[in-house]
Amino acid sequence: MKGSDKRLALYPKREVDDLSTHAHRQLIGSVGLVLPVLLWLIAGWRPIGERPWAPLGSISAYYYSGSVSAFAGMLVTLALFLFTYRGYANKYYRRDRLAAIIAGGAALLVALFPTAAPGELMVLAWWTPLIGIIHFASATVLFGCFIFFCFFQFPIANKKKKKPLSRAKKVRNVIYFLCGLAMTVCIGWVIYAAVIGAPIFWPEALALEFFAVSWLVKGRAYATAAAAGRKTLYYARHPRTLVEDVRSAVQSQPVAESVTPK
Repeated sequence: MKGSDKRLALYPKREVDDLSTHAHRQLIGSVGLVLPVLLWLIAGWRPIGERPWAPLGSISAYYYSGSVSAFAGMLVTLALFLFTYRGYANKYYRRDRLAAIIAGGAALLVALFPTAAPGELMVLAWWTPLIGIIHFASATVLFGCFIFFCFFQFPIANKKKKKPLSRAKKVRNVIYFLCGLAMTVCIGWVIYAAVIGAPIFWPEALALEFFAVSWLVKGRAYATAAAAGRKTLYYARHPRTLVEDVRSAVQSQPVAESVTPK
């Protein structure tokens, strides 16, 4: 696209002290965004029981459904994204890294230590109450870290600029606060529902969505969506440019040199 490359870039330019990328944050948020819906869809297509499309008692209960692979796989993926998240090169760097590493470890434990089976027919022979305790504690720590990011890490501004917060930054900070508050309410809802023996699928699903929104906003997903729309329109109006860009991308791939044994 030559001169239009910058105008149609999918990801906005990151800050100078940003050690991660907007794409990295969007990937973390995307996992939480699609997880509840994906688990429900796969479990419906691979039914176990008489009501395949009815939501189970909790998100974690899908470990015992046809979507067990998606449940474990996406949590492990989320853990890897969190383990590699580096945050910003400022005095809050260690807090970013520590919170991300703790969250990654908690996500991994949630995947490896399942909750109690939702029915007698699905009980695992190796499951013990201790495993259930580890699962619940890990899930609590995981969302605690997400709430910590919303309240304390995401609102931090680059103080080196010594300028008042922009309107966009103020709006993002409000979104972070609301997402953190909403997740806190959802966790309280989960605890209350667990005490009275009620299903916790909806508060867990909502908490995941609010977590996703906070990370997607931090990753400027709205700017990426707008850029993707502009790029689609651009290529629709200039189909030859699309062909040329694809051909250029293919031809520019480095070719491994053959090594002649000595």
